[in-house]
Amino acid sequence: MRVLIVNTSERTGGAALAANRLLMALNNNGVKARMLVRDKSTDDLLVSQWGDGWRGQWNFLRERLAVWWRLRLGRKHLWDLDVGCAGSDITRTREFQEADVVHLHWVNQGMLSLNNIRRILDSGKRVVWTMHDMWPATALCHLTLTCRQFTTGCCHCPYLPGGGSENDAAAAAWRRKQSMLEGHRITFVACSQWLAGEARQSALLKGQRVVSIPNAIDTTVFHPADRRAMRQQLGLPAGKKLIAFVSQRATNPYKGMDYLAEACRLLGETHPQLAKETGLVVLGGHAEEVAKAFQMPVFAQGYVNDAHRIAALYSACDLFVLPSLSENLPNTIMEAMACGVPCVGFRTGGIPEMIDHKKNGYVANYRDADDLARGLAWVLSEANAGALATEAQRKVTRCWSQGSVAKRYIEVYEGKDDEP
Repeated sequence: MRVLIVNTSERTGGAALAANRLLMALNNNGVKARMLVRDKSTDDLLVSQWGDGWRGQWNFLRERLAVWWRLRLGRKHLWDLDVGCAGSDITRTREFQEADVVHLHWVNQGMLSLNNIRRILDSGKRVVWTMHDMWPATALCHLTLTCRQFTTGCCHCPYLPGGGSENDAAAAAWRRKQSMLEGHRITFVACSQWLAGEARQSALLKGQRVVSIPNAIDTTVFHPADRRAMRQQLGLPAGKKLIAFVSQRATNPYKGMDYLAEACRLLGETHPQLAKETGLVVLGGHAEEVAKAFQMPVFAQGYVNDAHRIAALYSACDLFVLPSLSENLPNTIMEAMACGVPCVGFRTGGIPEMIDHKKNGYVANYRDADDLARGLAWVLSEANAGALATEAQRKVTRCWSQGSVAKRYIEVYEGKDDEP
């Protein structure tokens, strides 16, 4: 069996990391898998780049301009939406023609247009589409937040100026996606049970098969390491309790940095001595910009895409926090737990599927900074750190090992249990 994994980027973003780990898992379990991307950043022979750089950049620009136009030249939601008007016809590539299964991942920002996806479906090859967010099940948006229009048919889009209308850009995109899917069957794979449940409610995916398979983790990279040695390696203080926060962009409002700042302020009020002994390690783009929001020391690491350095950072810290307002099955929590680090996050999306409350971390009430502060204090000063670390590693081995994830995907590729 030959599988072609398609993703916009080879390394940038959570979907790229998940796709790479699946590529490794499949090849380690008897499947001949390759990856096709627009943005290639390594010399990995299993990863091919479609076309040349200028064409990919032009498609990226066309897609952003289309979103910008629909936002009436506004920039507020420029990165929250994708129209699917620009992309590349990968059906002409040797990689596509040799594949038995085409496995789409995150294909936005000019990688594939809706017309390109329709050509893939028309080829007759088996198509699997892993959902890393809600875009495959909505008209335009990646995060639905409180909007439920996708359950009946997108229009009056809250992302559009004035809240959209009955026949707005979302309604037009919805009709285009309906036309794309008409007469075709795709197996949609959600990385969390929460996302699978949301996808099954989408009127767009009615009659399509939706299953839930988590991402895999590479435990040869993400595993426990000596905390003192990792702190020395990274130049972090040995005498403090350290909280880790990791995101591609630290200032992304959906990652909940404002809630974390408020929780740390409350921690200083309720546990002043603990707060004095604690620091925050922030890894991600614009990390230095968030330091002013905290009274405790902030150690800004900037954007890092080296997996070994990221693993070292997790191991150097006492806990990992992700107060996201919307999440699927975040790789960061999985990585931290694989390193034996307890996690704290809000009760939203797939996070409660990952963190078992007061067993390997703490699940705080949604958008509740007080409860988030209680979770930080509980992990740092009350819980049995060794027991939390052990339970975190057990969860990783049981649920997200490469072998178990690869086996479930192989069953999907082979069409077993194909009823919707």
